[in-house]
Amino acid sequence: KGAEIIVECTGFYTSAEKSQAHLDAGAKKVLISAPAGEMKTIVYNVNDDTIDGNDTIVSVASCTTNCLAPMAKALHDSFGIEVGTMTTIHAYTGTQSLVDGP
Repeated sequence: KGAEIIVECTGFYTSAEKSQAHLDAGAKKVLISAPAGEMKTIVYNVNDDTIDGNDTIVSVASCTTNCLAPMAKALHDSFGIEVGTMTTIHAYTGTQSLVDGP
């Protein structure tokens, strides 16, 4: 008997195809903590009302999206947004090489 819900945060299983391994191992649902283009992306208090219980693998977007989207939704719902830009400064990740690194 496997885990019921997998919160996938390794950065490796970022597609439905790869995350299927969790379901094959017995999990009932997989939440991917990164953008994963070909599946439903859920941001709490923005579009979580679209979850109907039938999705087995969903993306819960990126850290940047989870910070920006609720604020942008509140502003849009109250005042309307016609155009917007944002800038984010992010630490390097394990998939990037530092300029002075090996």
